[in-house]
Amino acid sequence: MPENIRRLLGLRSRASSRPVTPLRPPDRHLPGDEIAPGLRYIESRHEAPPMPEAIDASFAKDFDTVEPAQLLCFDTETTGLAGGTGTRAFMIGAADRVDGQLRIRQLMTTTLAAERAMLETFARWLRPDTVLVSYNGRSYDAPLLKTRYRLARLPCPITPLAHLDLLHPVRRRYRGHWENCRLATVERQLLKVLREDDLPGSEAPRAWRDYLLGGPATHLRRVLAHNHTDVRSLMQLLAHLATPTL
Repeated sequence: MPENIRRLLGLRSRASSRPVTPLRPPDRHLPGDEIAPGLRYIESRHEAPPMPEAIDASFAKDFDTVEPAQLLCFDTETTGLAGGTGTRAFMIGAADRVDGQLRIRQLMTTTLAAERAMLETFARWLRPDTVLVSYNGRSYDAPLLKTRYRLARLPCPITPLAHLDLLHPVRRRYRGHWENCRLATVERQLLKVLREDDLPGSEAPRAWRDYLLGGPATHLRRVLAHNHTDVRSLMQLLAHLATPTL
Protein backbone atom coordinates (compact mmCIF):
# COMPACT_ATOMS: atom_id res chain seq x y z
CA MET A 1 0.00 0.00 0.00
CA PRO A 2 1.45 3.42 -0.90
CA GLU A 3 2.69 5.43 2.04
CA ASN A 4 0.34 8.42 1.36
CA ILE A 5 -2.73 6.16 1.53
CA ARG A 6 -1.41 4.58 4.74
CA ARG A 7 -1.19 8.04 6.31
CA LEU A 8 -4.76 8.90 5.21
CA LEU A 9 -6.05 5.70 6.82
CA GLY A 10 -4.02 6.29 9.99
CA LEU A 11 -1.90 3.18 9.43
CA ARG A 12 1.76 2.91 10.38
CA SER A 13 4.30 1.23 8.16
CA ARG A 14 5.73 -2.04 9.34
CA ALA A 15 9.23 -0.66 9.56
CA SER A 16 8.23 2.16 11.88
CA SER A 17 6.36 -0.21 14.19
CA ARG A 18 9.49 -2.17 15.02
CA PRO A 19 11.53 -1.03 18.03
CA VAL A 20 15.02 0.10 17.17
CA THR A 21 17.66 -1.92 19.02
CA PRO A 22 20.76 0.16 19.74
CA LEU A 23 24.03 -1.42 18.69
CA ARG A 24 26.12 -2.70 21.57
CA PRO A 25 29.74 -1.61 21.71
CA PRO A 26 32.17 -4.47 21.01
CA ASP A 27 33.64 -6.42 23.91
CA ARG A 28 37.11 -4.89 24.23
CA HIS A 29 38.03 -6.33 27.64
CA LEU A 30 41.49 -7.84 28.00
CA PRO A 31 42.96 -9.42 31.14
CA GLY A 32 45.98 -8.10 33.00
CA ASP A 33 47.31 -4.62 33.64
CA GLU A 34 48.55 -1.92 31.30
CA ILE A 35 52.14 -1.39 32.42
CA ALA A 36 53.01 1.04 29.62
CA PRO A 37 50.90 2.77 26.96
CA GLY A 38 49.54 -0.04 24.78
CA LEU A 39 51.37 -2.83 26.66
CA ARG A 40 49.51 -5.32 28.84
CA TYR A 41 51.03 -7.69 31.42
CA ILE A 42 49.34 -10.90 32.52
CA GLU A 43 50.73 -13.21 35.23
CA SER A 44 49.48 -16.46 36.75
CA ARG A 45 50.92 -19.13 39.08
CA HIS A 46 50.43 -22.89 38.81
CA GLU A 47 51.69 -26.15 40.23
CA ALA A 48 55.12 -26.80 38.78
CA PRO A 49 55.94 -30.15 37.19
CA PRO A 50 58.38 -32.17 39.32
CA MET A 51 62.03 -31.74 38.35
CA PRO A 52 65.34 -32.85 39.85
CA GLU A 53 67.54 -30.22 41.47
CA ALA A 54 69.98 -30.63 38.59
CA ILE A 55 68.44 -31.41 35.20
CA ASP A 56 70.32 -33.79 32.94
CA ALA A 57 69.87 -32.05 29.59
CA SER A 58 72.19 -34.38 27.69
CA PHE A 59 69.19 -35.42 25.58
CA ALA A 60 69.95 -32.18 23.70
CA LYS A 61 73.21 -31.54 21.91
CA ASP A 62 75.72 -29.17 23.56
CA PHE A 63 73.99 -29.40 26.96
CA ASP A 64 74.98 -31.13 30.16
CA THR A 65 73.41 -30.10 33.49
CA VAL A 66 70.98 -27.22 33.93
CA GLU A 67 69.47 -25.89 37.14
CA PRO A 68 65.67 -25.37 37.11
CA ALA A 69 66.12 -21.76 38.24
CA GLN A 70 67.96 -21.00 35.00
CA LEU A 71 65.11 -22.08 32.73
CA LEU A 72 62.88 -19.65 30.87
CA CYS A 73 60.45 -21.23 28.43
CA PHE A 74 59.25 -18.71 25.86
CA ASP A 75 57.00 -18.44 22.83
CA THR A 76 55.83 -15.59 20.62
CA GLU A 77 52.67 -14.80 18.71
CA THR A 78 53.42 -12.83 15.56
CA THR A 79 51.83 -10.95 12.70
CA GLY A 80 52.75 -13.68 10.21
CA LEU A 81 54.79 -16.80 9.61
CA ALA A 82 56.95 -15.52 6.76
CA GLY A 83 59.48 -13.80 9.00
CA GLY A 84 61.58 -10.93 7.75
CA THR A 85 61.61 -7.32 8.86
CA GLY A 86 57.88 -6.90 8.17
CA THR A 87 56.90 -9.50 10.76
CA ARG A 88 56.69 -8.48 14.39
CA ALA A 89 55.83 -10.20 17.66
CA PHE A 90 52.76 -8.74 19.30
CA MET A 91 52.84 -11.19 22.23
CA ILE A 92 55.60 -12.89 24.25
CA GLY A 93 54.84 -15.60 26.78
CA ALA A 94 57.33 -16.99 29.29
CA ALA A 95 57.26 -19.69 31.96
CA ASP A 96 59.75 -20.16 34.79
CA ARG A 97 59.91 -21.59 38.30
CA VAL A 98 59.57 -19.24 41.27
CA ASP A 99 59.24 -20.36 44.91
CA GLY A 100 58.43 -23.88 43.81
CA GLN A 101 55.63 -22.72 41.53
CA LEU A 102 55.29 -22.37 37.78
CA ARG A 103 55.02 -18.70 36.91
CA ILE A 104 53.59 -17.71 33.54
CA ARG A 105 54.02 -14.14 32.36
CA GLN A 106 52.67 -12.68 29.14
CA LEU A 107 53.27 -9.38 27.38
CA MET A 108 50.88 -8.18 24.70
CA THR A 109 50.89 -5.00 22.65
CA THR A 110 47.59 -3.33 21.79
CA THR A 111 49.20 -0.55 19.74
CA LEU A 112 52.02 -0.59 17.21
CA ALA A 113 53.97 1.94 19.27
CA ALA A 114 54.15 -0.39 22.30
CA GLU A 115 56.62 -2.82 20.72
CA ARG A 116 59.69 -1.09 22.16
CA ALA A 117 58.27 -1.22 25.70
CA MET A 118 57.53 -4.94 25.25
CA LEU A 119 61.08 -5.67 24.08
CA GLU A 120 62.59 -3.69 26.97
CA THR A 121 60.39 -5.49 29.50
CA PHE A 122 61.23 -8.93 28.14
CA ALA A 123 64.94 -8.09 28.27
CA ARG A 124 64.63 -7.42 32.01
CA TRP A 125 63.36 -10.98 32.51
CA LEU A 126 66.66 -12.41 31.26
CA ARG A 127 69.88 -12.95 33.22
CA PRO A 128 73.34 -13.85 31.91
CA ASP A 129 72.84 -17.46 33.08
CA THR A 130 69.29 -17.80 31.69
CA VAL A 131 68.73 -20.88 29.51
CA LEU A 132 66.03 -20.19 26.94
CA VAL A 133 63.69 -23.10 26.21
CA SER A 134 61.52 -23.15 23.10
CA TYR A 135 59.90 -25.34 20.49
CA ASN A 136 61.38 -24.47 17.09
CA GLY A 137 62.43 -21.17 18.63
CA ARG A 138 65.97 -21.36 17.28
CA SER A 139 64.61 -21.21 13.75
CA TYR A 140 61.73 -18.79 14.26
CA ASP A 141 61.08 -17.01 17.58
CA ALA A 142 64.66 -16.10 18.50
CA PRO A 143 65.69 -14.79 15.03
CA LEU A 144 62.48 -12.76 14.83
CA LEU A 145 63.04 -11.16 18.22
CA LYS A 146 66.69 -10.47 17.40
CA THR A 147 65.53 -8.63 14.28
CA ARG A 148 63.00 -6.59 16.26
CA TYR A 149 65.65 -5.60 18.83
CA ARG A 150 67.95 -4.52 16.04
CA LEU A 151 65.25 -2.48 14.28
CA ALA A 152 64.33 -0.84 17.61
CA ARG A 153 68.04 -0.01 18.12
CA LEU A 154 68.10 -1.89 21.40
CA PRO A 155 70.82 -4.25 22.64
CA CYS A 156 69.75 -7.82 21.98
CA PRO A 157 69.59 -9.84 25.23
CA ILE A 158 68.94 -13.13 23.45
CA THR A 159 72.11 -13.61 21.41
CA PRO A 160 74.49 -14.37 24.33
CA LEU A 161 72.18 -16.90 26.00
CA ALA A 162 72.11 -20.68 25.81
CA HIS A 163 69.07 -21.89 23.92
CA LEU A 164 67.53 -25.33 24.38
CA ASP A 165 65.18 -26.04 21.46
CA LEU A 166 63.06 -29.05 22.39
CA LEU A 167 61.89 -29.72 18.83
CA HIS A 168 65.15 -31.41 17.91
CA PRO A 169 65.37 -33.98 20.74
CA VAL A 170 61.67 -34.74 20.22
CA ARG A 171 62.32 -35.41 16.55
CA ARG A 172 65.27 -37.67 17.32
CA ARG A 173 63.24 -39.66 19.82
CA TYR A 174 59.80 -39.85 18.21
CA ARG A 175 60.20 -39.35 14.45
CA GLY A 176 58.71 -42.37 12.74
CA HIS A 177 56.54 -43.19 15.74
CA TRP A 178 54.13 -40.26 15.37
CA GLU A 179 52.47 -38.67 12.33
CA ASN A 180 54.42 -35.47 13.05
CA CYS A 181 56.32 -33.75 15.84
CA ARG A 182 54.22 -30.63 16.25
CA LEU A 183 53.73 -29.35 19.80
CA ALA A 184 50.03 -30.25 19.61
CA THR A 185 51.04 -33.87 18.90
CA VAL A 186 53.47 -33.83 21.84
CA GLU A 187 50.70 -32.58 24.11
CA ARG A 188 48.36 -35.33 22.97
CA GLN A 189 50.86 -38.20 22.98
CA LEU A 190 53.02 -37.38 26.02
CA LEU A 191 51.51 -34.67 28.18
CA LYS A 192 47.81 -35.58 27.94
CA VAL A 193 46.99 -31.89 27.50
CA LEU A 194 43.51 -31.18 26.16
CA ARG A 195 43.07 -27.76 24.60
CA GLU A 196 39.56 -26.36 24.81
CA ASP A 197 38.35 -23.63 22.44
CA ASP A 198 41.90 -23.24 21.15
CA LEU A 199 42.49 -20.68 18.41
CA PRO A 200 44.89 -21.99 15.73
CA GLY A 201 48.13 -20.04 15.59
CA SER A 202 47.46 -19.17 11.95
CA GLU A 203 44.47 -17.07 13.05
CA ALA A 204 46.36 -15.09 15.69
CA PRO A 205 47.52 -12.30 13.32
CA ARG A 206 43.95 -11.56 12.22
CA ALA A 207 42.71 -11.54 15.84
CA TRP A 208 45.31 -8.93 16.75
CA ARG A 209 44.74 -6.78 13.65
CA ASP A 210 40.97 -6.84 14.18
CA TYR A 211 41.43 -5.62 17.75
CA LEU A 212 43.73 -2.80 16.62
CA LEU A 213 41.04 -1.71 14.16
CA GLY A 214 38.46 -1.44 16.95
CA GLY A 215 37.04 -4.95 16.84
CA PRO A 216 36.13 -7.16 19.81
CA ALA A 217 38.73 -8.81 22.05
CA THR A 218 37.06 -12.23 21.94
CA HIS A 219 39.57 -13.92 19.65
CA LEU A 220 42.54 -12.04 21.10
CA ARG A 221 41.73 -13.53 24.51
CA ARG A 222 41.83 -16.95 22.81
CA VAL A 223 45.31 -16.11 21.48
CA LEU A 224 46.39 -15.36 25.06
CA ALA A 225 45.04 -18.75 26.16
CA HIS A 226 46.84 -20.47 23.28
CA ASN A 227 50.15 -18.82 24.17
CA HIS A 228 49.65 -19.62 27.87
CA THR A 229 49.21 -23.31 27.07
CA ASP A 230 52.25 -23.29 24.78
CA VAL A 231 54.71 -22.09 27.42
CA ARG A 232 53.17 -24.27 30.12
CA SER A 233 53.52 -27.31 27.86
CA LEU A 234 57.17 -26.46 27.22
CA MET A 235 57.99 -26.75 30.91
CA GLN A 236 56.07 -30.03 31.15
CA LEU A 237 57.83 -31.41 28.09
CA LEU A 238 61.24 -30.48 29.46
CA ALA A 239 60.43 -32.27 32.71
CA HIS A 240 59.37 -35.33 30.71
CA LEU A 241 62.51 -35.41 28.59
CA ALA A 242 64.77 -34.84 31.58
CA THR A 243 63.01 -37.47 33.69
CA PRO A 244 61.68 -40.19 31.37
CA THR A 245 60.17 -42.12 34.28
CA LEU A 246 57.58 -39.34 34.88
